[in-house]
Amino acid sequence: MVLTPEHSSLDDINYVVVHGYRRAYRVRGAGPPLLLIHGLACDSTTWLPVMDQLAEHFTVIAPDLLGHGESDKPNADYSLGGFANGMRDLLTILGIDKVTVVGHSFGGGVAMQFAYQFPERTERVVLVSTGGLGHEVTPLIRALTLPGVGLALRVATIRPVRGPVKTAMRTIAKAPLPLVKDLDEVADVYERLADPAQSLAIRRLTRTVLDWRGQFVTMSDRAYLAKLMPIMVIWGRDDVVIPVDHAQKLPSLENSQVFVFDRAGHFPHKDHPEDFSRLLVDFCQSQPPAAYHRGKWRRLLTRGDQAGLATVELAEPSPASSPSAVS
Repeated sequence: MVLTPEHSSLDDINYVVVHGYRRAYRVRGAGPPLLLIHGLACDSTTWLPVMDQLAEHFTVIAPDLLGHGESDKPNADYSLGGFANGMRDLLTILGIDKVTVVGHSFGGGVAMQFAYQFPERTERVVLVSTGGLGHEVTPLIRALTLPGVGLALRVATIRPVRGPVKTAMRTIAKAPLPLVKDLDEVADVYERLADPAQSLAIRRLTRTVLDWRGQFVTMSDRAYLAKLMPIMVIWGRDDVVIPVDHAQKLPSLENSQVFVFDRAGHFPHKDHPEDFSRLLVDFCQSQPPAAYHRGKWRRLLTRGDQAGLATVELAEPSPASSPSAVS
């Protein structure tokens, strides 16, 4: 594995230039590669509560997706496929051939798209409060697709308003109520939307996967491909962004696991960082990496979800895991 980043003095941010655009990422630790993909309007800092613990076991790579964080925000391809290609390009530049990919929210859609496009490079998939398993999503995100929302955001995030709104959100977030658990993160998103370039990129991205009615891009039609690789789904029981019921919409497979954290919202890795890290380490250590076999993929794609596990098996089958709750 080769890691030769351009390093910045800003925290531990590194940079590479891909197709003329600067991509920012964080990297820590040593061991098997673990790719952490953040969600909509977030950046790699969302993973800071768990990065050090995970870095004890893995080489952890946490990029800022194009249009987010310290990465460039061009007029470019913000589709799931485009982001999956970007992850492949970053890993290639870093000299990493295969990876366990972890995606949060929109990043879960990117993770599954990466596994779909590059199964030969995917060892395991972990989906955290992921998009793509149903159409329901908070109205706040659906509103980003409405006509005129750009002007509305410019007015709502002007400097005299921004400070009091953020302070109010962070104050309310301290209340012991499930509905306000994620307001701290919402305040961070609100601040990012004040940047015109990032706001435009986020709105363009949003329109590639949902409209005012909800999510229209789904991974459910291709979820049967997860039969060929270990997959874990993690959710927070109090998630008000994407309903926890979506956790049960992934087909029940003998190499899949579902865990729901109590007292957690849309960011279970922030609400329970130690338990989350332990769960992820245990999953990677107990589940053998997927072994790509072109013939098995061809057969599964040909037969679709009609193909049984008896005809397309993992190289090393793992025991079935029923849904569990982690407190």
